[in-house]
Amino acid sequence: QVQVVESGGGLVQAGGSLRLSCTASAQTFEKYAMGWFRQAPGKEREFVAAWRGHGTRNYRDSVTGRFTISRDNAKKSVYLRMNSLKLEDTAVYYCATDPTGLGLSWNFWGQGTQVTVSS
Repeated sequence: QVQVVESGGGLVQAGGSLRLSCTASAQTFEKYAMGWFRQAPGKEREFVAAWRGHGTRNYRDSVTGRFTISRDNAKKSVYLRMNSLKLEDTAVYYCATDPTGLGLSWNFWGQGTQVTVSS
């Protein structure tokens, strides 16, 4: 079982920035795909960004150019830097891991961290 813990959410004005952090208790963390997802009230959970085991990074279209995913394997951590935040970015953000590294089977999830963007 992999423990996943997110942190860094909060309240920010539109146009502002936040950095989310996620740690995973995986022995071979460097092989894991790491992803960020979000769920807004009344909506389904959606993909935000991922860093797959072979180094590929991808983002949903609406955050491309504003959000950046990064990772520090020594700290078993992944980060999501969010710039130019918009009202529609308000959601609970979740971190997830895929031990296969492929980013197709997100088996372990954190509890989520709330991001609220105000006008």
